Amino acid sequence: MAAENRRARHEYFIDDTVEAGLMLVGTEVKSLRGGRANIADAHAGVSGEELFLFNAYIPEYHGGNRFNHETRRPRKLLLHKREISKLIGTVKRGGVTLIPLSIYFNDKGRAKVELALARGKKLHDKRASEKERDWQRERGRLIRDRG
Repeated sequence: MAAENRRARHEYFIDDTVEAGLMLVGTEVKSLRGGRANIADAHAGVSGEELFLFNAYIPEYHGGNRFNHETRRPRKLLLHKREISKLIGTVKRGGVTLIPLSIYFNDKGRAKVELALARGKKLHDKRASEKERDWQRERGRLIRDRG
């Protein structure tokens, strides 16, 4: 796993997930393999008829000298045209955001992004999910101590 958005499941209701390719330059790939990327503030958005990943931080590669990349540049997401139009339609209907859950390398060594169609949680929803998570943890302890 090159980068993970741990806050996403806390702050959003995840409706659906989609795997997308990521168009990167050479120094970005080398830097991602180092595992210091941050996608906590990133989101995917529409530019023309294409999807881009905005505000994802991939640090400069230490051996990249003058050919290094810009750390927060928009990166194109690679999807089929039908998938792009479906996602754009869903986002335009309102109330839904495209957020990255993780960036990873697949079996072939290609960089992939797991995108989620997500709706924002209100404060009371966050409290309820935290209460449920605490109860599940406590229940697990009780069952383990009994058995």
